[in-house]
Amino acid sequence: MFSKLIGTKKFYRHMLYVAVPIMIQNLITNVVGMLDNIMVGQIGTNQMTGVSIINQFIFVFNLCIFGAVSGAGIFTAQYYGQGNNKGIRDTMRFKLIIGLVVCGIAFLVLFFGGENLMQLFLHEDGVGNSAETLRYGKAYLTVMFFEMLPFALSQIYAGTLRETGETILPMKAGMIAVAVNLVLNYILIFGKFGAPALGVMGAAAATVVSRFTELFIIVIYTHKHSDRFPYVVGLYESMKIPPALIHAIILKGAPLLLNEALWSAGQTVMVQSYSLRGLSVVAAFNISNTLANVFNVAFIAMGEAIAIILGQELGAGKPDVKEDSYKMTFFAVTICIVMGALMFLAAPIFPQIYETEDSVKELAVRFIMISACFMPIYAYENSAYFTLRSGGKTVITFIFDSAFVWCVSIPVAYVVTRFTDFNIVTCVIIVNLFEFIKVAAGFFLVKRGAWIQDLTKLTAQK
Repeated sequence: MFSKLIGTKKFYRHMLYVAVPIMIQNLITNVVGMLDNIMVGQIGTNQMTGVSIINQFIFVFNLCIFGAVSGAGIFTAQYYGQGNNKGIRDTMRFKLIIGLVVCGIAFLVLFFGGENLMQLFLHEDGVGNSAETLRYGKAYLTVMFFEMLPFALSQIYAGTLRETGETILPMKAGMIAVAVNLVLNYILIFGKFGAPALGVMGAAAATVVSRFTELFIIVIYTHKHSDRFPYVVGLYESMKIPPALIHAIILKGAPLLLNEALWSAGQTVMVQSYSLRGLSVVAAFNISNTLANVFNVAFIAMGEAIAIILGQELGAGKPDVKEDSYKMTFFAVTICIVMGALMFLAAPIFPQIYETEDSVKELAVRFIMISACFMPIYAYENSAYFTLRSGGKTVITFIFDSAFVWCVSIPVAYVVTRFTDFNIVTCVIIVNLFEFIKVAAGFFLVKRGAWIQDLTKLTAQK
């Protein structure tokens, strides 16, 4: 049985070829995000907490974009496995349209309701000031509105490139963008080299410029090298998409969009439940999540690689897809056992970097340790999710992911934070223990193998 979980050297080379560039890009992005967070943390707890709250909303937006384009991305990977450039071009057009729609909705929600949403997280406990936190959060959001469209377009292009086997270009563009972000953060947050000290607005401005930088690099390079990426030829000549493909993508993609929106919103709702215990909890989660995001790139990149590779194998009609999914999942979990151990060792050190109260630092240490211990569990769940998604089982992934958050995690968080005297650390541990239910469900669903299907046959494109 154990031998079925181990692949050949060729197998791992192929997987790492796909996963490592994604991992590097995400790692660099999150390391710069961490440095950005630390810089903001140097100017005060209120500023750090205000930015943290807005980033919860940006997190929801980012995952909505991811979910919106992922439905079409399933077809993109399978069309690439067939060598069908017309199919890839049509799926990319769909991504462009749905991406613009999501951007418009997100802008309207945050423009008219952003302040009311922020106030849900403001519960004073002797650490920080609610009015100041709200003021800094609103200032940060005002600039971050300009980040939405370039982020969406970058994700559409980068996602398509990855799904068609090109992982290096998005990685390079991401590396340049985060370097721009880091330099501008230093200049604009603290007012270096004669620039004004803009604080949180400087951090937001740096992010906006870096997003446009990434977008320009990817778009210009892709269209200038259309011989390598033939599916972009004529991309904007028309937005016409075959009705059968639209129907198939909506059928498979709507649950993905709904899933990402509800899952990310669910994570934000849980943080809001935890925030009832005070602003110190919000600040501590900000510190903890900043470090966790750096280590989590391991299982996130592995999950994306699983979806891409399995999607291509399904499109090409490879017979041993299920066995490959087992091997990739085992590899992802093994990597995350190591990453979790490293993160646990870093827990007592990292929060000390921040200029904030000792109570916030102590809470952050505990939260980091909890995330580290559960990282292999998250890796298994993420691998199962992307395995099911690769074959278009998006309704099942919706139940597996979002339904679980809203029907299990959120009610548990609601109860333990409002109706018990448990300290916040115990509350977080209790909520995470319920993840083992999801692990069991993921194991059963993947083993059944109902996700193994070639979706491109549904559209009958030549």
